[in-house]
Amino acid sequence: MTMSSTKDPMTVLSGMYAAEAEYLAAGGPGEASFEVLAPFFAPNVELHQADALPYGGTWRGHDGMAQFFLAMGQVWEAFDMVEQEFLATGETAVVLTQVRARARATGRELSFPILQTITVRDGQITEVRPFYWDTQAIADACATP
Repeated sequence: MTMSSTKDPMTVLSGMYAAEAEYLAAGGPGEASFEVLAPFFAPNVELHQADALPYGGTWRGHDGMAQFFLAMGQVWEAFDMVEQEFLATGETAVVLTQVRARARATGRELSFPILQTITVRDGQITEVRPFYWDTQAIADACATP
């Protein structure tokens, strides 16, 4: 998938999610190249994950995003976005995603929602802020016994 020349946030988001699916199908973190995703993210992108998560913190730039995907791959054996609803699609988009995941360390399976605000400027994602319903449940599921 290549980046579209359009700057429409919905097109950017749809393209990014399709590129993410392509990335995961190619083996994901540690196997596939982040380059399939890079065109959708601004060079100075910031991803803010809740500190209570095993992959919590702020991830910056393309290198930070690539490291984030590696951290996610170390935590989750499976992380499927089973349903997405675009609640707002302007410069700041709001996406509600239902996730089904299996923790690598424990084998525990969870289903949970994530609400994300995603800022799109000049045809690229500049900021992502995911909000989890219960970060403690996720941290518990991923903790080694």
